[in-house]
Amino acid sequence: MTPNEYTGGVAPELIVIPCGARKLGHRARAADMYIGSYHRACRRAAEALRPDRLVILSARYGLLDLDDEIDPYDTPHGAADAVTARLLADQAAERGITDLDPVVVLGGARHVTLARTVWPHALTPLSGTRGMGEQVARLAAMARSAP
Repeated sequence: MTPNEYTGGVAPELIVIPCGARKLGHRARAADMYIGSYHRACRRAAEALRPDRLVILSARYGLLDLDDEIDPYDTPHGAADAVTARLLADQAAERGITDLDPVVVLGGARHVTLARTVWPHALTPLSGTRGMGEQVARLAAMARSAP
């Protein structure tokens, strides 16, 4: 199975991946900040899909380009100080990415729900999985099937 078969055979204009609980202990580029295995698995799968653009959805900062510099934080999605749907929509508009299509969102239910407030049409290839183990297996299959 090719990576794009998980997204209906289309090449995504945008992929949104989750942040992660495990982080470096110092200021760093968003591309380097998240060191957990789940984030890395999402990133490998996203890169295999060869999107036009890849962003990280941070629970604290919202949308991050890979080169954005950030400080470490400890804010999970859903916390009182976490990013809101309104802030996310504003950031997407500022970045000119609200009308991109197709959009692929990789991540768990909270991540997908938040991203879908901006991109209700987003493809979510991890939907229907029964937990983290199955998600990681699907992500690995997507990454392995890259050319």
